[in-house]
Amino acid sequence: MIKKKFAESQAKRGARPRIDGPGDILAFILATAGGAGMMPFGPGTWGSLVGLGLVYGLVRLLHHDPLALQNWLILASLVVTAVGIWAGNRAETIFGRKDPGQVVIDEVSGQMITFVFFAPYLERLGTNWSWWLIPGFILFRAGDILKPYPIDKLQDLTGGFGVMMDDVLAGIYAAVGLSLLLFIMT
Repeated sequence: MIKKKFAESQAKRGARPRIDGPGDILAFILATAGGAGMMPFGPGTWGSLVGLGLVYGLVRLLHHDPLALQNWLILASLVVTAVGIWAGNRAETIFGRKDPGQVVIDEVSGQMITFVFFAPYLERLGTNWSWWLIPGFILFRAGDILKPYPIDKLQDLTGGFGVMMDDVLAGIYAAVGLSLLLFIMT
């Protein structure tokens, strides 16, 4: 399975990037999450870690106000998704293929969406809240890799929507799963 995933990862890499102007530079930086997508193996995991870092920063900053935290997580997820649609569309031209492996802004978005229902549980979690980032990370990565129905069908969408929407839905699945886990265990 690992050999198969490595071969798939290498095949999805696409051509050498063809950057033409400042718009392409910006799209490249955003689509690869500041270069995380250029990692030679597991770029999606690296992109998810970027999203997890953003979530961690927001929780640290706003843990005292769960409503503000939840609103900021939703807003940030929406902004990253919208930017990702634009950057993903442009990145397909830059890399010369549909949904190139280097584009990981979709993983950043999906990982952030995983935690949109996290804020109401912060008071119950107390100082142990950061440990709950691990199951959220695992749930999202599992959904992104295994692509349960209808996530697998969303990749057939064209352009930036095709790049982003499968991970958005994987993030929604993971958010529901994490919420259920938190409800049961706290």
